[in-house]
Amino acid sequence: MNKTTFSSVHSPIIPLHKHKSNIPNQTGQIGISFSNQLNQEIQKRSQPQPLSFSKHASMRMDQRNISIDVEMQKKIEEKLLQAKNKGVNDSLVLLHNAALIINAKNNTVITAMDRKEAASQIFTNINGTILID
Repeated sequence: MNKTTFSSVHSPIIPLHKHKSNIPNQTGQIGISFSNQLNQEIQKRSQPQPLSFSKHASMRMDQRNISIDVEMQKKIEEKLLQAKNKGVNDSLVLLHNAALIINAKNNTVITAMDRKEAASQIFTNINGTILID
């Protein structure tokens, strides 16, 4: 008879991390209420997100001597939030010196060109345009 033995080693299960939902809140309840989570998400989505630049867009801006100051970047972020709230996914943003294609979902500049170059282009796969002077 072949007898198999199993050693019985009991080790406690140790959580790798504690979740916020396991910590009692001020009222003694565990977790964050749904309404608080919802309000936090709404507030987060109603704030302009910082603009980022793809590697391609950064190269194009360097090649074409296009610069965007902090004030203009803030204006773009605010207008992009408005566009995103209206369902825009990819936007053409026309500035006084440049034209930018920006993905509104993740606030990323995809490509950039100066206004003179943009005048002879056909823009496809965009569903919104933002004009900023």
